[in-house]
Amino acid sequence: MSMSSITLKLRPRSGQKPRTTTTNPHQQLDQFATKETLQAALDMVATLDGVRFAPSRRAPHGTVGLYIDEGRGPKDAFMLGSEFAHFHPIPDGSIHLTLPPVVRDEAIAAGWAEPHPLAGYPTISRQIVLVYAPRTIDEAKTVAALVKASWAYARGARA
Repeated sequence: MSMSSITLKLRPRSGQKPRTTTTNPHQQLDQFATKETLQAALDMVATLDGVRFAPSRRAPHGTVGLYIDEGRGPKDAFMLGSEFAHFHPIPDGSIHLTLPPVVRDEAIAAGWAEPHPLAGYPTISRQIVLVYAPRTIDEAKTVAALVKASWAYARGARA
């Protein structure tokens, strides 16, 4: 994935879709991440250029927000301020993030994500999705690729 364009070729996620809530807080109810798989995904995105980790301003206590302070993309690339993604703590381990429309649609079609139930409401990006918690290290790699796509979108790359 280059900075100027975002392309992914996602393989289908194995198994059934996890159960999730239908309103806020939007979270996963089964098929949780382990501490190891969630940490692996975080480690894979920890060195993204210009990203800082801090408590999320738009999620429950313990949620790790990813913020970017330069290279601004479109308004829909952000959840609140400069936060473009956040990792929910264990036991959930799911991730909210924004994706450009084509990548968002691909992630949903491949079974890795679902739209946020409030997407498109005032102050809520139309492009926000819940990415399901990584159950394995291999799934953590796919989750990290989606976070990297969100980061590129926040920096102004196009899909």
